[in-house]
Amino acid sequence: MEENSIFVRDLCKQFDGFLLDHVSFQVPKGRIVGFIGENGAGKSTTIHLILDELKRDAGQIRILGKENTNFSVREEIGVVFDECNFHDVLNACDIEKILSGIYRSWDSSLYRHYLKKFKIPEKKQIGSFSKGMKSKLSIICAMAHKPKLLILDEATTGLDPVVRDEILDLFLEFIQDEECSIFFSSHITSDIQKIADYVILIHQGRIIFEEQKDDLIYHFGILRCGKEKFASISPEDYIIHRTTNVSVECLVRDREAIKRKYRDVVVDNASLEDIMLFYIKGGAA
Repeated sequence: MEENSIFVRDLCKQFDGFLLDHVSFQVPKGRIVGFIGENGAGKSTTIHLILDELKRDAGQIRILGKENTNFSVREEIGVVFDECNFHDVLNACDIEKILSGIYRSWDSSLYRHYLKKFKIPEKKQIGSFSKGMKSKLSIICAMAHKPKLLILDEATTGLDPVVRDEILDLFLEFIQDEECSIFFSSHITSDIQKIADYVILIHQGRIIFEEQKDDLIYHFGILRCGKEKFASISPEDYIIHRTTNVSVECLVRDREAIKRKYRDVVVDNASLEDIMLFYIKGGAA
C-alpha cells in the first residue's frame, strides 16, 4: 500500500540560467508538508512538474501511488495557485456548472456550504471580487470535489490574517481522516509553522533540508555571542554562522544542549523564518 501521497526522486529540469537539481522528497499520507524558499528557488517549477504541466528532464514522480502522467490521478487532486484562473464574467454558480461536469465526485452541497461559510456571493461576477475573495473561491473549488491531495502554491497570499486563519483551520480539518494530504508552498512561513507536519526548504534549485516541523521549532536555536567568544565555539556545534558588526550568530540544531555546554552565551528560540533566512543568507557553513 502506498504510504506517500507524493513521491519525488532525483527530479531535474534545466532552464536558461536555472537548474532544478536532483530534487527528492515525499509527502506522507495524512500529513501537511510545507514547501518554503525564496522567490526563484524552484517551488513553482517543482509544482508544475508534479502536475505534469512541465516535462521533466529526469527523475521520478508518483502521486497517490500512480505515475504523475496518469490522467486518472487528476480527479483526486485539488490545486490552488496564487492567481485566480476563472474568467471575470463568470460567477460562483457558473463555476459550479463547469466543474460539476469535470469532476465525478463534485459535491454541490459541500460547495454551497463553503460559499456560505466564507461569504462568497453566488451571482456576483468574479471580476468584481477582491483578491482575497478570488483566493477563497479558488480554495473552495479545489476542495468541493473531495480530493485526496491538495497542492497549494501561495494559496493564502492576499488573504487578511483573520480569513487566512479560517482557511488554515479548514486545511487542518481536511487531513483529519489521515487519508488526505496537503503539499503547501508559501512564502508566509508563519502559515507553514502553524499547520505543517514536515517542512522542506529549497534554495537555488536544490533541497536544503526535509525535517519534521516540531524538530525545527522545538530544537533549533540561535546562539549569539561576541567575536572573541565565537573563537571558542566548536564548528561541530553549529550548522551555519553569520557575523554582524559587533557579534556572531549561529544556527544550532539542539539549543538545550548548547545552553548546557556554553553557559555564558545567549541561545534564543528560532522561528521557521529565522531558520530559512540562515540557510539562504547565512555565512559559512
